[in-house]
Amino acid sequence: MTNLKTITMFFFFLIYVTSLSSIIHCRTLIIPNGESLMESTCRRTPNYNVCIQSLKANPASSNADVNGLAQIMVKVMTSKANDAINMIHQLQRSGSSSQKKALSSCASKYNAILIGDIPQATEALQKGDPKFAEDGSNDAANEATFCENEFNGKSPLTKQNNAMHDVSVVTAAIVRNLL
Repeated sequence: MTNLKTITMFFFFLIYVTSLSSIIHCRTLIIPNGESLMESTCRRTPNYNVCIQSLKANPASSNADVNGLAQIMVKVMTSKANDAINMIHQLQRSGSSSQKKALSSCASKYNAILIGDIPQATEALQKGDPKFAEDGSNDAANEATFCENEFNGKSPLTKQNNAMHDVSVVTAAIVRNLL
């Protein structure tokens, strides 16, 4: 009888520990009726429209989990950074000498995004370390803002800088759902 009692207690203890572990490791994302994970996730970002437009442009987003949505947004960041770099190179070829220093500074900032921030975010998401992905996304947003400020009010890169900033802060907000 004692062995049966011990086995039963052990069994209930094991169930308790397993359920406690599940509660600790599981973050539940509550999705309102009729809303997709993408829509629900985008509502938790600072710019719903940028989020939805960016994600809907990629067919894989309809079946992605939150990590997948974040990875798609990192790819959007890459595209926006490349757009900015291309514009910078175009302006450097045809631009005035008064903007040369600011354009050069912006080129280095966008190179930092492409060489440092985006690979950091990508690797962190792949390894399950969302904090570093959030940091990389926020750094990219800051670099875009710093580039914009290089021009002291009349930036030829406002469109690209705003797009980069907005996509980056949306990415950071999506990644925060993984923390």
